[in-house]
Amino acid sequence: MLAAGLAVELADELVDGAKGAALPLIRHDLGLSYPQIGLLASVPLLVGGLLELPLGVLAGEGRRRRLAILAGGIVFVLTLLGAASARSFAVLLCAFIAFFPASGAFVSLTQAELMDTWPDRQAQVMTRWDLAGSTGAVAGPLLLAAVLATGGSWRDTYLALAGLAALAWLGLCLRGPHADDAVEADGAAKVGGVGRADETGTAGGVSKAGVGVKGGEERTWRVRGQEVLVALRDWETLRWLVLLQVADLLVDVFTGFLALYLVNVGHLRPAVAALAIAIRLGAALAGDAALIVVLERVRHLTVLRVSAVAAALLYPGFLLVPGIAAKLVLLAVLSAATAPWYPLLQARLYGSLPGRSSVAVTLSSAAGLAGGLGPLAVGLAAQAFGLGWALAGLAAVPVAILAVSATARPGAAAGEEE
Repeated sequence: MLAAGLAVELADELVDGAKGAALPLIRHDLGLSYPQIGLLASVPLLVGGLLELPLGVLAGEGRRRRLAILAGGIVFVLTLLGAASARSFAVLLCAFIAFFPASGAFVSLTQAELMDTWPDRQAQVMTRWDLAGSTGAVAGPLLLAAVLATGGSWRDTYLALAGLAALAWLGLCLRGPHADDAVEADGAAKVGGVGRADETGTAGGVSKAGVGVKGGEERTWRVRGQEVLVALRDWETLRWLVLLQVADLLVDVFTGFLALYLVNVGHLRPAVAALAIAIRLGAALAGDAALIVVLERVRHLTVLRVSAVAAALLYPGFLLVPGIAAKLVLLAVLSAATAPWYPLLQARLYGSLPGRSSVAVTLSSAAGLAGGLGPLAVGLAAQAFGLGWALAGLAAVPVAILAVSATARPGAAAGEEE
């Protein structure tokens, strides 16, 4: 099951990596303007994100969630085929918009299922998940380059991506039709505190974890919606939800502005900036791989705090140090140091909601919409004060992670012993 789930994340990040590298080819082939390129990036994020928002609550757990995952996988493959056959901006935009909720059903719900299956090793599983994603992000552009080298086009690349996604979908199917029922029964007893007695003796037919009895599907959705509101008032959950978005400022958002910073502020050649991106992605991948070993020996919160301290020292050093070689070395170490942030914070979010992974999926989607304002905020700050000063403000990110996580305690729900 774990291998099939990781294949889903690998396929998703392959698409993302190949898409970024293929945009110049797509623009030339379809004759797109720069505003249209901007719309291809922003409209799917907003519209698709809104469509994805209620997905976790509606899908729930067990068989219904499995069906949502498999249906999402089918739409996932179809959107890639639609993008490959697009002959106009409108068709391509529709394919990109549909891709987001399809990815939410296929990928995000698969992640939630893995968290429910291994409630005592959530951080370790999330680390492997992140490693698969980092591998896909690095391999995506390489896949495009390989297809182009054999005489293919960006359309052929999307066809290849659709084929790989179909294989990942098939891997989930081969797990067996009753796998989710076993996970639900076992996970209910271990994670949510829900046993068989809930089916016959729970008041109102609703368990403590918010899972309704058979025949109460409509009520269950309503209860899950109420659980989302309750979770938003829980500091233990809000802590990790907010830190996920804050951490992303020094991970994905920083990566998005890195090449511009090196060229416009650091006055380096575009080729060197491209090398820096490759070094950052490669170092992050190495950090993900190392984290798998580290988590077997060191407490998760200790790793998070040490990485935050390291980033608080390395990031200002990267901004201030002169010389290309020194900057690239510090960038590589910084990228490896921040690699634990996403898997550990995401695992802690799931751990704060035992037995309610569907709620975690919905909250992550909502927070992701808010987090989408991060690049805009950095861009506005760069316009007002200059890109160098805008990125200097991100030095507060590791300080915030260290300060907020300092009050957290180890918890078995997150797979960490007291």
